[in-house]
Amino acid sequence: MNASATVTCAEELKDQLALLEGRFAERTVAVDGGVASYRSCGTGPAVVLLHGISSGAASWLQCALRLEAGARVIAWNAPGYGRSTPLPMARPKASDYAARLQQMLRALEITDCVLVGHSLGALMAAAYLAGGDRRARRVLLADPAQGYGAPGKRERAREVEQERLGALAALGIEGMAAKRSRLLSEHAAEVHHAWVCWNMQWLDPAGYTQAVHLLCGDDIDGYLSVAPRQGLSVACGALDVVTTPQASEQLAQRHALPFRLVDAAGHACYIEQPAAFAALIREQSE
Repeated sequence: MNASATVTCAEELKDQLALLEGRFAERTVAVDGGVASYRSCGTGPAVVLLHGISSGAASWLQCALRLEAGARVIAWNAPGYGRSTPLPMARPKASDYAARLQQMLRALEITDCVLVGHSLGALMAAAYLAGGDRRARRVLLADPAQGYGAPGKRERAREVEQERLGALAALGIEGMAAKRSRLLSEHAAEVHHAWVCWNMQWLDPAGYTQAVHLLCGDDIDGYLSVAPRQGLSVACGALDVVTTPQASEQLAQRHALPFRLVDAAGHACYIEQPAAFAALIREQSE
């Protein structure tokens, strides 16, 4: 990101950045082959949050602070994000991310949690469920990225991979972060755009590239077809133009899952409507 954009983001987010370091600081825990980094706050039953492809653990700040009075909130940085060690393979599958998630939960001695996966994190959460680990008693797939790995989507997979990696090569992380994001609705406040911008500027090109390969090479339906249905549900921002309400609802219908809309929110619904999304997570905990 260029210097002026960084300053703008920092000025608009002064209060949030103070909260981030004071109440939601980054920590690490040892896992096989490296470390997993995460941010945490609160005490009580565990709520584990998985971010999407263009974000990171810090993006959950406002949602996490609304949950901390009644939950131990843990927002992970996926492998290759934050200080988390990247996965060893160039083109990981969601099951590879899920295995790292299981290692982190084991290291943190979490035996029971509500798991929330947003966007590409929803694909990882689906793979975690399909893998048979039973630490997550309730799972919410929010604005789920369904992946382009199915046979009928191979041409689109090539297009998406070329688009995303082409943008990375042409603009770099800074240039990508400086662009106006489609993750929020047209009604989103400037502070929300600044928050998306600030989080994107910390992406690691190698970690992002691995995540692009995951998006283009895997398919959520394969995991959900074998995952247990009990406690599993789907939600989507009502104004999401990335993983649209229609596509998310169709996914829920294919797998006979409950579906909810988050009003007045785009793709990054937990940023744009943190109170409403936190309330939805609390419903999963009941």
